Amino acid sequence: MIKKQYSNQARLRRHQRVRKKVSGTSQRPRLAVFRSATQIYAQVIDDTRNHTLVAASSRDPQFAAEAKKAEALTENDETAAAIKGLTNNKRVIQAWQVGQVIAQRAKALGITSVVFDRGGYIYHGRVAALAEGARKGGLDF
Repeated sequence: MIKKQYSNQARLRRHQRVRKKVSGTSQRPRLAVFRSATQIYAQVIDDTRNHTLVAASSRDPQFAAEAKKAEALTENDETAAAIKGLTNNKRVIQAWQVGQVIAQRAKALGITSVVFDRGGYIYHGRVAALAEGARKGGLDF
């Protein structure tokens, strides 16, 4: 008998497995990623207080203005060489920008190091671009 597999249920199982080991503290909060079909969201969470400290997403109004700045990325940039699609894929560029914005907002609160929670997704594409953007913005993980 063939059983139908639901990809989101499998992702949630992977996320629960990861969350058993990954937890954010006030000194080193958790950077959680959620990826939908067209958007990407990131939160910096203190799990000891169950409190979101900083959030950013590709739906923020400032990303409409920053879409033109994304064209300034060149293939000579070492980040662009490391991430496939960063120079020509709109959603990957948005994820990289969300990573930079979340890093700026976290640094404004004095947060410099985080624990990365990929949310059950493969560390590839948009998830990797968000992580690299946050690293380039100044977060350590």
